[in-house]
Amino acid sequence: MDKTKTVDENVYFKDMDQSFYLIGLINHFHNGFQTVADALFDEISWKQIFFLNCVTFFKEAPTINDMAEIIGCTHQNANQILSRLEKIGFVEVKRDDRDRRKQRIVLTEKANVFREKYTKPSDDAMRILFKGVKSKDLGTAIKLFEQLENNLEKLRRG
Repeated sequence: MDKTKTVDENVYFKDMDQSFYLIGLINHFHNGFQTVADALFDEISWKQIFFLNCVTFFKEAPTINDMAEIIGCTHQNANQILSRLEKIGFVEVKRDDRDRRKQRIVLTEKANVFREKYTKPSDDAMRILFKGVKSKDLGTAIKLFEQLENNLEKLRRG
């Protein structure tokens, strides 16, 4: 895809509805970002790193259902990521003190060391990725994706 052309100039997408084009761009970007991010980190994949980062967003250690929801995947997919991270020693699953039926996900020291090791490379990559993106445009994109997320939830519910 020629990155310098707009949707109106790109012959492949000239007659395409802009909403379909946007979904195509999102998928194209996601695949490219995942490839670059996977190459940046030695030990684990981008999806696993995203999982680790999301664990830290919770005040209380999250459950697998919490993680599936924040990541935007099925319980089964979140559980697969969790199992791999647990196997390599990045997370531990512990019983909830108040509700013995719940299991909580906790980062290990190994995960904390890993996250510390990659803080600067991650920050550098984000600076490069967002170079030239105006704060106003970023805010507009965030609002757009929040609306798309709301609409996606309506589709899930039927």
